[in-house]
Amino acid sequence: MSGTTIMLTDELQDYFHQVSLRETAILKELREETYANTNSPGMQIAPEQGQFMQMLVKLIGAKRVIEVGVFTGYSSLSVALAMPEDGEILACDVNPDTTAVARRYWEKAGVAHKIRLQIGPATETLQQLLEGKLIDGNQAGSFDIAFIDADKSNYATYVDLCYQLVRQGGLLIVDNVLWHGAVIDPARQDEDTIAIRTLNSALQRDERFDLSLVPIGDGMTLLRKR
Repeated sequence: MSGTTIMLTDELQDYFHQVSLRETAILKELREETYANTNSPGMQIAPEQGQFMQMLVKLIGAKRVIEVGVFTGYSSLSVALAMPEDGEILACDVNPDTTAVARRYWEKAGVAHKIRLQIGPATETLQQLLEGKLIDGNQAGSFDIAFIDADKSNYATYVDLCYQLVRQGGLLIVDNVLWHGAVIDPARQDEDTIAIRTLNSALQRDERFDLSLVPIGDGMTLLRKR
């Protein structure tokens, strides 16, 4: 028995994918197009993260999801495929070009009717949900899951707003919390790294949530709203 998390070599990562990954053809096609045709393919989640999120959606029976940060749509497509026909995702992003790729794949996969794309600063969109300006009535406590994978300097704000929007027992999922190892590098003092480092420390003490940091992809923190 080991008291620490195993390090994944390239060979062990390959084995991990061989025995566990069930990536559908449409997801693989989107992932490969993103890597071939975008300037920042690393912004896309890993396929095992998408599959993990699908499991979480099914485990808690999620029907309403907020996504903060869409990019080319791999995470929203993964989640939409796992949700029931009457499920809905409110997907927030500021980039109409990368989300045009997402829209194309949502349509191709037959899940576009489950996804509402909101272009604009997510802080404003989330606040509008709480004020009843985007959807009739205050949407506090009405979502099952919020996935946060956008500008790191606003992570703490996204967590606070999504805490209000997610129901008791619902989940917040925060991506990139290990930041490719930069969180433990004292030489890294850029704004994004400091923001993630600060949030990680704050969440460890945050009594609003049950917490588990899962070392999958670039690190995902799961927060269950108490």
